[in-house]
Amino acid sequence: MASAQPISGTLFICGGGKIPDDALAHFVELAGGHKAHLVVITTASETAETSEVDSRLEFWRRQKLSELTILHTRDRHVADDPNFTAPLETATGVWFIGGHQQRVTDAYLGTRTETAIKGVLERGGVVGGTSAGAAIMSQLMITGGTPDHPELGYGLGFLPGTLVDQHFLKRKREKRLLHALSEYPKLVGVGIDENTALIVQGRKFSVRGESGVVVYLPPVGGKPPVARTLLEGMEADLLALHRAVQSRIHPKYQFDDAHPKPEGPSGTLVVVGGGEIPDEAAEKFVEAAGGPQALIVVVTTALGDKPDSESRAIAWLTEAGAKQVRFVHPQTRAEAEDPALLALLQKAGGLWFTGGRQWRLVDVFDGTAAEKAFHAVLTRGGAIGGNGGGASILSDYLVRGNPLSNKEIMAPGYEDGFGFLKGVAIDPFFTQRNRFSDMARLKREYPNLVGVGIDEETALVIKEGQIDVVGKNHVVVYDRDQPDEADERFEFLFGGDRYDLARRSRMGPPRDDQAAPRVAVAEPANDDADPEPQPPLACDE
Repeated sequence: MASAQPISGTLFICGGGKIPDDALAHFVELAGGHKAHLVVITTASETAETSEVDSRLEFWRRQKLSELTILHTRDRHVADDPNFTAPLETATGVWFIGGHQQRVTDAYLGTRTETAIKGVLERGGVVGGTSAGAAIMSQLMITGGTPDHPELGYGLGFLPGTLVDQHFLKRKREKRLLHALSEYPKLVGVGIDENTALIVQGRKFSVRGESGVVVYLPPVGGKPPVARTLLEGMEADLLALHRAVQSRIHPKYQFDDAHPKPEGPSGTLVVVGGGEIPDEAAEKFVEAAGGPQALIVVVTTALGDKPDSESRAIAWLTEAGAKQVRFVHPQTRAEAEDPALLALLQKAGGLWFTGGRQWRLVDVFDGTAAEKAFHAVLTRGGAIGGNGGGASILSDYLVRGNPLSNKEIMAPGYEDGFGFLKGVAIDPFFTQRNRFSDMARLKREYPNLVGVGIDEETALVIKEGQIDVVGKNHVVVYDRDQPDEADERFEFLFGGDRYDLARRSRMGPPRDDQAAPRVAVAEPANDDADPEPQPPLACDE
């Protein structure tokens, strides 16, 4: 089965029943409105060859379109005929009416027609369907059967990495879908109810209609299934769902061990909580990388767009004495395997991750040769650092990885960082954005992690498990590992403080104002004014 990946064009998948006219009108708009070249495929219907099918075409015939073609055959030879597929070559939208999904795949799977429909998506068009026209969207297809014995076949595979079921809540089909998923645990389950549409664009799921869409992580290895219901206006990320499925089968890290031991790196880590990078942190980073003549590689992938001004972006490095700085901006996994990039990383004494959205780093580098090369920088005694989102990626537990929003601290599918720092979760912009209650939620879920909240213009310099704090603001450490206090008790560290990761304690004599750990505040984090801040290479999520 193909893995989940962003799709070209738009899928408009309806669960059957009465589809709201405004939802269908949105489909027409996606196809180009009055300029649309629309093809409606009636093959799923047993009445496709008769006039009885006409009542199901009334909506489409009422629309003001550039062209409307009704397409149907049950003959695979006809489905391979260029004359038959000609309307699809210029189509901007394709719609499958309901009926039985097996009729569609019997006629079109593996034919020129299937290829032409996929071409509509590749050109940026829209492909939709309802009921049986929804079931065909996944590569593995439920063709019928009972809840305990679903019958499976192959669909047209427009939505890879998923298994789609329809009429979902109305006909109580959860058991059927979960049974199928138990046999194919690498797929994301998608149950679409009647009167409801799932719209897929790129990697994003959104919902329109009266009911909901339920997405499932399959049961695996004694773990129960995980379900999430999406209602109108709600969104989900296909790749995040897929990654969550895979991590349940083959977890990269374990965060629920009885007593995971926090581990520092072989080399040096410099971790900045956002904003301006403290001069002392910059100087320590350059020194740990090998001094002014050492090669420092700056990874800007998290920004999304390549920075306009490299010279402005590295001002803090040049001011700290660095003479050799190279920028890299891989945006695909293939680029992360580029021999030229790997050769550059092999020479690097220092590696820096800019701010941005950390999910971009995961998508590009996770499991690649470049990620191994990152670790090699530390193994040979070099330095790795990051700011904002580029700081949180450095630990094994990754916070705020949701590609759709940085609001939630936990994002299944995007909870694995690069793991340079083990047993730790790093959250930047901590007190400025009042993220105490977020870290408390994380600690309730994973009490054995050391939670580290770093303020703007503040940094950690970490070597051999020892943390030195530099900068003008605070670091907040949640280091209790007992469930009844892990989420509530924490302490502040200030510039000049030193902390021992293995012992989970501040080093040196206690301060008068630090005699007892603090208690977490209850207010939620406030990121509303700055959901994805992106000043030059400095400090966003």
